Amino acid sequence: MIVVTGGAGFIGCNLIRGLNRQGIDDVVCVDDLTDGHKFTNLVDCSISDYWDKDWFSGRLRQGLPTRPEAVFHQGACSVTTEWDGRYMMETNYRYSVDLLEYCLAERVPLIYASSAAVYGASAVFEEDCEAAERPLNVYGYSKLLFDQYVRRRLREADSQVAGLRYFSVYGPGESHKGPMASVALHWDRQLRQSAEVRLFEGSAGYEAGEQRRDFIHVADVVRVNLWLLEHSEVSGVLNVGTGRSASFNDVARAVMSWHGRGRIRYIPFPEALKSAYQSFTEADIGALRAAGYTEPFLDIESGIDAYLNKLHGRP
Repeated sequence: MIVVTGGAGFIGCNLIRGLNRQGIDDVVCVDDLTDGHKFTNLVDCSISDYWDKDWFSGRLRQGLPTRPEAVFHQGACSVTTEWDGRYMMETNYRYSVDLLEYCLAERVPLIYASSAAVYGASAVFEEDCEAAERPLNVYGYSKLLFDQYVRRRLREADSQVAGLRYFSVYGPGESHKGPMASVALHWDRQLRQSAEVRLFEGSAGYEAGEQRRDFIHVADVVRVNLWLLEHSEVSGVLNVGTGRSASFNDVARAVMSWHGRGRIRYIPFPEALKSAYQSFTEADIGALRAAGYTEPFLDIESGIDAYLNKLHGRP
């Protein structure tokens, strides 16, 4: 039995499908379906059970009814604009600590979602460089604090613990995320509604639309997770990105190219984001490669094509 927390969410549901494609359907989905719209992400997933997140987290110190073979911990508050620090730390940090301690005690492999938000304003994206860890919001801090806790506990761990610092993930299954969905989804919707896509004007020394991120397709994220499941000897905190940044203009052009139409309009950069916005990210994936992961990553053009083909039912 494999547990996937956040299983009804974006990466979680894609991970369950990836397990299913490998013939694994004894999968327990853990989530909070207060927002019932997320059920649609599970309709085509094969799961053996569903556990509510609060019930699951409450049972960790008592013990679960069945010992999992592995846990993929994807559940978190991923709203980077959430400033309720108490809620963020309870949801992203304390819950994760309790899950880690359970997995260490039971020697259950734990593969969990961290985030490139830990790097914040840094221009360096290396996992072993503490000076590069400069989060700009409490979301990034909650992820960083847990990574730091993991590093301390790894010194005496007898089982796999792998933290994956996801960069800008996009792909099928994110429609429920609202403002936190990828720019690719937002721009697809904007283009269909108004024949234009809206990008931010220049900021932090970048020209209009030239802010850059490391965009990674969710299928690549799933492949890394499943590879780690097969390589339980690999532990530690690892970046998961393509290793290549692309500008927002590049993504917008890829979306317009798929549709065969559209134009770009630049809009003022929001004041509220100026001190809490990552204008540049590019994963250093040297540690992931050194660990033995050799698969290539989709470039932005191929990734956007695959995403929009799936989104709109094209072969």
